[in-house]
Amino acid sequence: MIASVHSATLWGTDALGVMVEADIQGGLPSISIVGLPDSSVKESRERVRSAIQNSGLEFPPRRITVNLAPADVRKEGGTFDLPVAVSILAALGHLPKALLDQYLIVGELGLDGSVRPVRGVISAAFLARRMGIRGIICPEQNTREASLAEVEVIAVKSLQEAFAFLRTGESCTARGLSQDPPEPATSDLDLSDIVGQGLAKRALEIAAAGGHNLLMTGPPGAGKSMLARRLPSILPPLSRDEVLACTAIYSAAGRLPRNGVIRTRPFRSPHHTISDAGLIGGGSMPTPGEVSLAHTGVLFLDEFPEFRRSSLEALRQPMEDGTVTVSRAGSAFTFPAAFQLIAAMNPCPCGYLGHPSRECRCPPLLVDRYRSRISGPLLDRIDLHVWVDPVEAENALSDSSNPTSNPVRDRIAAVRAKQHARGFLNAAIPQGMMRAVSPLGSASKSLLTSAMKRYGLSMRGLARVIKVSRTIADLEGHADIRESHVAEALQYRPETLNR
Repeated sequence: MIASVHSATLWGTDALGVMVEADIQGGLPSISIVGLPDSSVKESRERVRSAIQNSGLEFPPRRITVNLAPADVRKEGGTFDLPVAVSILAALGHLPKALLDQYLIVGELGLDGSVRPVRGVISAAFLARRMGIRGIICPEQNTREASLAEVEVIAVKSLQEAFAFLRTGESCTARGLSQDPPEPATSDLDLSDIVGQGLAKRALEIAAAGGHNLLMTGPPGAGKSMLARRLPSILPPLSRDEVLACTAIYSAAGRLPRNGVIRTRPFRSPHHTISDAGLIGGGSMPTPGEVSLAHTGVLFLDEFPEFRRSSLEALRQPMEDGTVTVSRAGSAFTFPAAFQLIAAMNPCPCGYLGHPSRECRCPPLLVDRYRSRISGPLLDRIDLHVWVDPVEAENALSDSSNPTSNPVRDRIAAVRAKQHARGFLNAAIPQGMMRAVSPLGSASKSLLTSAMKRYGLSMRGLARVIKVSRTIADLEGHADIRESHVAEALQYRPETLNR
């Protein structure tokens, strides 16, 4: 007898439907799994055998063939343990076909028959919804993410529970959570912790308001990392669509908290020794890298010039497109990567070039070599460049209170609401809509023309100045871009920095 059940395999951050077919025939006892399985799927034969026997269910001493269709897509992981076991039990005639056709099944089995969590369940749940079937049977620890797809979720702890449900149709159904409002970020980090640094705080607010990339340069201990780590405290909460996107990415990468959902903006801060694949994504079956884990959030690269040149250059395409594509023989995987880059670096190897009281002893050639680790095209893609001076001694122990994150976050939320009404953040204004979204007066045009002649602004640099000017105008409540907005935006370009 032949039986089949619906399952799924990860394809990037999406799910690809897989039909698990089981055929039981006479012959020497064996289990064969075909359909381009990897070693972890082939090993499921022993897990399935032990799980069925230890669950008190019949396991026939016959020849069993399991096919995973389509046959030309590689399958990996323990996701297919539960559907393989169910298909074998169905082929024995223990389960009615009616319920099998209504549910997509995923889950890894322990030798005792317990069902363990797997990656990509939220993507599998959305696949079930697109297929028009009733719901998904998944491990109990994946319930919360699966429920976001707004399909019926049958959470099971063991093979016995899945078997009992598929025989009778009676089970505890996990619903809800899909309509939960996004939770605001909860963190002890606040802008009030930063003493002074008015210019850097202003740049941070502009970056947060328009989704702009930011590079902070300054001597050690000036507060660059402190500023960057407080950016999430002034960013608005995730929308429902952003919650779904982030949860799908973290689930596909195996980084989702136990039975959790991503509800706060990601903040990723990889070490500078990270590999290209770790930063961009990759592997034999590609998984999301740090740029994708930072989707809708912040990617903070401290000690910017210390990262591998190849890794930094690989950032250029996702910074422009908001996605990253990893190609393998015969296939290509596209991951979301709409992150906001915040970078920090010292001005020279010793760190004290431009310090008001400490002397830099680095030779000019060494300084040039250090700075050249970051290419011009990459710097051109960073909208805001700001110098961070050390805090003056008179202000270090001042009793005066500093502005908190809450009012800044409220201003940024209002500005982003305007941008969402336009359909995009200011940092991502399409080239064809620049004139309509960012109208320039004659004085603003004259200032930009002078800046291009004097500082040699590239066309990309010019466009980014206009986008930053649009954000500054939005923060001040102006519909058009004025000369003062352009003047402030120009001071954040690397071409205009005096240091």
